Amino acid sequence: MEHIELDYPAKRRISKKAHIGVVGSGDLEVLLEPANGNSAHVSIRTSVDGFSEAWKAVLDRFFTTYDGAVRIQINDAGATPGSVQLRLAQAVEVSEQ
Repeated sequence: MEHIELDYPAKRRISKKAHIGVVGSGDLEVLLEPANGNSAHVSIRTSVDGFSEAWKAVLDRFFTTYDGAVRIQINDAGATPGSVQLRLAQAVEVSEQ
């Protein structure tokens, strides 16, 4: 199991938590919660070792458009990058309702 930590700058406060997905074969869970300050922190636990560069690329792309000050925890069981993007978008949608 690999554990990856990433940080990104943020501009906006977020007030609502979100929990999207379930950890299971080929899927992932995203937990998003408000953070203090002007940064976002992402913690990834994945069952697939050796893909930290791919994870960084997916999160770098996500944070080119998302500017919320959040803590995101991702628990992964082998999801594809497309699934990761979808779950992140769903978490943002729930947190901004």
